Amino acid sequence: MTEQIERAERVVAAPRPLGEARVWPRTFADRLTDPLPGTRDMLRVMRQGGFRPRGQALADLGRLPVNRSAVPLARTGRTAVTWAGHASFVLRVGDLTVLTDPVWSRRILGTPARVTPVGVAWDALPPVDAVLISHNHYDHMDWPTLRRLPRDTVLLVPAGLGRWFRRRGFTRVTDLDWWECVELEGVRFDFVPAHHWSRRGLADTCRSLWGGWVVTEPGGHRLYFAGDTGYGPWFTEIGRRYPGVDLALLPIGAYEPRWFLRAVHTDPDEAVRACLDLGARRMVPMHWGTFLLSREPVMEPLHRVRAAWERAGRPRADLWDLAVGDSRVLDHERAPLDPAPEPPAPPSPPPTAAPPSPTP
Repeated sequence: MTEQIERAERVVAAPRPLGEARVWPRTFADRLTDPLPGTRDMLRVMRQGGFRPRGQALADLGRLPVNRSAVPLARTGRTAVTWAGHASFVLRVGDLTVLTDPVWSRRILGTPARVTPVGVAWDALPPVDAVLISHNHYDHMDWPTLRRLPRDTVLLVPAGLGRWFRRRGFTRVTDLDWWECVELEGVRFDFVPAHHWSRRGLADTCRSLWGGWVVTEPGGHRLYFAGDTGYGPWFTEIGRRYPGVDLALLPIGAYEPRWFLRAVHTDPDEAVRACLDLGARRMVPMHWGTFLLSREPVMEPLHRVRAAWERAGRPRADLWDLAVGDSRVLDHERAPLDPAPEPPAPPSPPPTAAPPSPTP
């Protein structure tokens, strides 16, 4: 990962052509920073209780926040964010409607049905102008949802995934490497590194890339959508390259058992630290409260992120801990960022190296 960042430092990122078809390496395994899980790791997880919460960990299931509402219309120079659940957002960026990792299905492969409804009915969506995909795991790239889109929808995807979409009839697909970008109607979309991996079948491990997106609208508002990621030094680098992030959409769930998931999923404390590293003004927690992907109690991610935000000394109003279906709008005027306090030291590394998640 460090080598990739240093190599990209020498590259000036000019926008790539939309719809460009490119030839990619057969594998992106060289982008991994931890080994993939082995049989012994999987057996250890199962001996320790498996991947799903049980018993008392499910006690607060009925308290998960839901508030289904209409998607606000954002005027030019304003940006609106609506959380549909998990990593799915409806972004109104200037005159564009953009979806991130859209999953409107009730159930995904290998995972129990969603425990909260989709925050926005599909029929209530404005016409979708573009879709951002972070990686190809089933809880982020859902074919039953994607096939509902018109085939001329602009799709922005990680390197190596373009062919998958073109085979299914989509005609405006652009796949990007880290630090590359495209522009659509004055809005810039930059694909940036994440600490994760990819797999969709038995024989395609790391055949496509994974990452997050920085979205910059013509008026200057800037959003960062992390996708799936563990904690690491690239948050600081992203913040340096794209200063003035107004809003960071960061994952806070699917983190237990920690020894197994540390490498690929930030926990709530690490997500807040990542927000500080980015220099982001505000944070929206995501990747929790929709699909039960790991063992932590269902409401724990929300409680922990609020506590971590308070410890970091950030204004409570700048933590946009949305209910599923909630929306917020960034005002046109951008308030100056208060100097952030020195972030807390990262937690001590576990005694066992953490492999990537086996969950989709």
